[in-house]
Amino acid sequence: MHELSIVTSVVESVTESLEDYPGARVQEVRLRVGVLSAVVVDSLEFCWGLATEGTPLEGSKLVVKMVPIVMHCAHCAADVELDGVQSFRCPRCDEPCSDLRQGRELEIESIEIEDGAASEAAAIQVE
Repeated sequence: MHELSIVTSVVESVTESLEDYPGARVQEVRLRVGVLSAVVVDSLEFCWGLATEGTPLEGSKLVVKMVPIVMHCAHCAADVELDGVQSFRCPRCDEPCSDLRQGRELEIESIEIEDGAASEAAAIQVE
């Protein structure tokens, strides 16, 4: 189960980001996960509670946004979304596609925190 190591890395990254916000508590962490990333969302969510115990993220919510597969079809000269991984063919013209544009992501999209000093919620956009 590599999801535990993924979640542990996310917790470490978010904890580092909090150094600029002393006393802040994390309310929510949003991840973008590509369909081709071989990550099981249920396992990520299960591991979240374990990995956040005793950290500033304890009690926070993990929100996972699945990112579909997008390929560029040279024949159509367009980006197309694939329905699944069974066939890497353009759904418009049925030509093979090999130019992957989206679907392997595994990234922190944003972090929502509550600033302990001001009791205000803020969102940190991660780029």
